[in-house]
Amino acid sequence: MAAPNIVNVTTITGVTTFHAGIAVTTGGKGTLGITTVVSNAASSGKVLKINSLVAASIGATTGVTLQYFNHVNHTSAGSTVSIGMTLSVPTFSTLAIITKDNSVYLEENTALGIFAQPNTGTIDVVCSYEEIS
Repeated sequence: MAAPNIVNVTTITGVTTFHAGIAVTTGGKGTLGITTVVSNAASSGKVLKINSLVAASIGATTGVTLQYFNHVNHTSAGSTVSIGMTLSVPTFSTLAIITKDNSVYLEENTALGIFAQPNTGTIDVVCSYEEIS
């Protein structure tokens, strides 16, 4: 698992991705419902710089949790670190969870996952990042 030297980069590609309708039961991890926001494959040869992640409340959802996974498959609770835990997202409003002031680097074989807290409504997420190689 190598991380490219970000002083001597050859390519920086800007990417924006989104996930609509994240609910408690969304995702492939059972009732926890983790939705992968962005992941960096084990042999990508890239580092991903997460510049912004914004969560929008659609309905009466009041909380969202964002976690960093040190394995792209979210293999266990022991492989996670919380970036934001049960963050309050005002009803029909947005919350900036990651900004340029607190950007996060994803090395190879890591991911960001998100899930909504138990409540009615869902969360939409927009993530902007740079692929650096």
